Amino acid sequence: MEPLGPWQRVELALLALAVDPVGLKGLWLRARASPQRDLVTEAVQRFAALPVVRATPMISDDALFGGLDLGATLSTGRLMRSSGVLGKPALMILAMAERCPAGLAARLAQSLDGPGFALLALDEGAEDEETLPATLRERLALFLDLDGLPWADVRPIHLDADAVAAGRAALSKLRLSDDALERLTATAAQLGIESLRAPLLAAKVALALAAASGHSAPEEDDLRHAAELVFAHRATRLPEAETEDPPPPDPNPEDAPPEPEAEQQDPQPLDRIPDEILLEAVRAALPADLLAKLAAGRAAKSAQGSGGTGAARKGNRRGRPLPSMPGKLGAGARIDLVATLRAAAPWQPMRRAQRPPQTEGFRLEIRPSDIRVKRFQETSDRVLIFAVDASGSAALARLAEAKGAVELLLAQAYARRDHVALVAFRGTGAELILPPTRSLVQTKRRLAGVPGGGGTPLAAGLLQALELARKTRAKGMTPTIALLTDGRGNIALDGRADREQAAADAQQVAAAIRALGLPALVIDTGNRPHPSLADLARSLGAPYLPLPRADSQRLSAVLSAGLGD
Repeated sequence: MEPLGPWQRVELALLALAVDPVGLKGLWLRARASPQRDLVTEAVQRFAALPVVRATPMISDDALFGGLDLGATLSTGRLMRSSGVLGKPALMILAMAERCPAGLAARLAQSLDGPGFALLALDEGAEDEETLPATLRERLALFLDLDGLPWADVRPIHLDADAVAAGRAALSKLRLSDDALERLTATAAQLGIESLRAPLLAAKVALALAAASGHSAPEEDDLRHAAELVFAHRATRLPEAETEDPPPPDPNPEDAPPEPEAEQQDPQPLDRIPDEILLEAVRAALPADLLAKLAAGRAAKSAQGSGGTGAARKGNRRGRPLPSMPGKLGAGARIDLVATLRAAAPWQPMRRAQRPPQTEGFRLEIRPSDIRVKRFQETSDRVLIFAVDASGSAALARLAEAKGAVELLLAQAYARRDHVALVAFRGTGAELILPPTRSLVQTKRRLAGVPGGGGTPLAAGLLQALELARKTRAKGMTPTIALLTDGRGNIALDGRADREQAAADAQQVAAAIRALGLPALVIDTGNRPHPSLADLARSLGAPYLPLPRADSQRLSAVLSAGLGD
């Protein structure tokens, strides 16, 4: 069966969403502002059958759930309340959804678990910023990625309004068999999807597609398309292809017992499609580099604030705004005027009643307990420390790959707060070749004369990277260590050629790195994966990536994924 094309996937997803927006919970749309994104968002709004509200990650709890109406309260002198956007059924369009804070994500997830609410999350991060919080990704059935989709492949979106209306009317009458649901669940398990929400959402997508097509029950194509739309972006491992050879033919077919006639004549139920068909549909929709990105992405989870930036820290001068809090003016604090007025407004009738007669001219009374000060969340600079094996005959190739990856990452560093450092280990020790920098010119000059050859002092390279990480962290930066090597160490920390001691030293330094909570990545550039490097990665608490024949482009992509870009 032919897999869906990119725009066919868009049209099917929008059709299912138009039939059952509340059941599917909504759509995660990953794309920067573009005509392609405008076509999709307009179609979602046109067929949503729900009031549309718009929000940003900075929306307040009062706007969400209702609260004090500041203007009406101040003008009337009585406590007036406003209704929030979540107080009635609605389709919320959340702009800049990749910047959604954890608190807002939890509130929206709670609303998605209830009836009458759907979400269109506009994730504008593309490849170099944060992504939608996991609590929302898990609940939204559909995902579309329009990044890189050429305009030549785009067609106008024409959903049949009559088919959508008929599908909504017929949806409540359709049922998915237990066997079909079991197969969807088994397919999700084979793809490494642990959440049971995924097969349930896939079942709802299959029902919506069947209702829109006028089917009396979900057919094979409905299940296949539902699996492709719901499972592809949730997969955490690639499904194994069938490699078993068919059994040899029986040399004496005449002696073979005949098959029971009932089994030969009993047709297979229509919705009982083989698991392989669902897996093939999802496999065709998976990105080609999914495995590397999934493995590399685990490195970012161990770092605080690893979603494309350094660690988060609170301040009162600059950064992303946080909810204001009670405080005192002074020491650089900045007053939040609107929040201060909001805190003072409910008390005005009581305060006016307590005023002396000679103060009747004053209309608004602000007390110290009403003061609210602004807060901001800053992100520290991020440092990627390359620890590169420069030993042996393959040193020149490894160093060339590392140099290319460093230069590619630095070319992107101007849009983020990234620094890059390079530690090379060879002979009997390790050397800091490139201190943390964002200067592309300086990097090329320093990398030009890096030597290679000799033994493999792996422990010394890790120790040098650890010391550099400590220094950068002390300066308020967020370090990540990327180890590139093709084998185990053979030089101990004291400079002796002792493989056993070298392995013990490397494990000890790795344990120290893990104890400090430093995120790391182990990239095996050997022709064959080395078991000792997998053990070292486990000691580091880091993902292990065997990348034989990795060039600078692939290294850069994997490291960017590991940093959560």
